[in-house]
Amino acid sequence: MTSEPSPASTPEDTPDSTPGNTFESTLESIGAHTVAWYDPQAPVIATEADATDLVGTAAWQGATWVALPADRLTDSFFHLSTGLAGAITQKFVNYRLGLAITGDISAHTSRSEPLQDLVRESNHGHHLWFTATPATLRARLQA
Repeated sequence: MTSEPSPASTPEDTPDSTPGNTFESTLESIGAHTVAWYDPQAPVIATEADATDLVGTAAWQGATWVALPADRLTDSFFHLSTGLAGAITQKFVNYRLGLAITGDISAHTSRSEPLQDLVRESNHGHHLWFTATPATLRARLQA
């Protein structure tokens, strides 16, 4: 008795395929960096699992930095007592990816001195930056 060969795998069956992935991005080379720019209209990053998916997608694409619009983060991220900001940023640090949160976060920082401190300290570091505009991020990465 002969068995029939199994059908060939389709792209949807392979682990590299991400059908329905909400973490699609546009890659841009800036200086020595590859930045994954994520769509500000995509679903909000609301959980650690969302962040894990985001990190995995960016790493698979070969990005060294992720530019994430502030509007793409749940408000819980900006309430430091929830621990979500720490959990998300730690995932990026663990995978040696920079995270740049772009956009106006003044509504959040005006209500939280600890968040103001985090933004100030992070912007002096090498892993997490808060930038008002994409142009600011581009200039910083080219420096």
